[in-house]
Amino acid sequence: MTPARPTASATPAAPSVRDLVRLRAERPEAIAEAAARRKRRPLLRTADTAVTADTALTAVTADTAVTAETASDRARPPHPGRLMIIAADHPARGALAVGDRALAMANRSELLQRLCLALSRPGVDGVLASADVLDDLLLLGALEDKVVMGSMNRGGLAGAAFELDDRFTGHRPEDLVRHGFDAGKLLLRIDHDDPGSLDTLHAAARTVDAMAAHRLPVFVEPFLCRRVDGRLRNDLGAAAVTTSIAIASGLAGTSAYTWLKVPVTEDPDDMAQVMETSTLPAVLLGGEVGDDLDGAYGKWREALRLPTVRGLVVGRSLLYPVDGDVAGAVDTAVSLL
Repeated sequence: MTPARPTASATPAAPSVRDLVRLRAERPEAIAEAAARRKRRPLLRTADTAVTADTALTAVTADTAVTAETASDRARPPHPGRLMIIAADHPARGALAVGDRALAMANRSELLQRLCLALSRPGVDGVLASADVLDDLLLLGALEDKVVMGSMNRGGLAGAAFELDDRFTGHRPEDLVRHGFDAGKLLLRIDHDDPGSLDTLHAAARTVDAMAAHRLPVFVEPFLCRRVDGRLRNDLGAAAVTTSIAIASGLAGTSAYTWLKVPVTEDPDDMAQVMETSTLPAVLLGGEVGDDLDGAYGKWREALRLPTVRGLVVGRSLLYPVDGDVAGAVDTAVSLL
């Protein structure tokens, strides 16, 4: 199987998923090499994104020259100042289900194929994933000119008695720097009845400090949650989401590099007031949307009009849409920006 890929600036180290296994076994250093030569981009592309001099002056195809104006037009981002990120860090927390398919995300070859297709669609800025997935995408050449966001704390395994113990078992700040990645993401779940939440809060604050020291953006995903019949539930009521945003915004010694990754509230009409809680830039997370992807599009569309909301970070609902049309689902989400 050869996944569809974005056009890369160099030949990928692994042309196929089968080659990934060979490289991992025989040349593990190929991952670091791929990271070192990856073409990077700014986190946000704005309307005045500069065009490189050689592209602006002239671009020649087989039989026609492209003017500086045309080249400049092509260089403009499709949604300036906005982000469209595909999320794929769920498997590292043991969260493999999509809808009624308990192990939907367990097939790594299929997941990579869907990710490469999503990343190849116009307007998709990048990906959020754990180290193993990002390593695969590096070798496949799918991360050229993309925002690469590392998932930092995956210790709170889905359904475990210690699910709220969200230890930092994924990327460390120094890992993101070493690989030349562009941002990190941390999950911050707080249960007022669980004393262990204080440890999670403290670890999150110190991680935000460390990311700021490296001048790397960190996306904080906060929830107030509680146990219901032994299962952890996130509270998406307006008051709970407001409180979680206030707590996340105040973490660490500086908020200069902090972004928020927030859900749409149970009542979407509450989002305008909820998002007044902080001046930090925010992206919307997809979450569980079930079969009603059209309904999710509507909620995202309205929330994206709010002044602090700068984009979407969506995973399972776009990678595993009910109708199977990954490209169509991704393109629709991009159009909301």
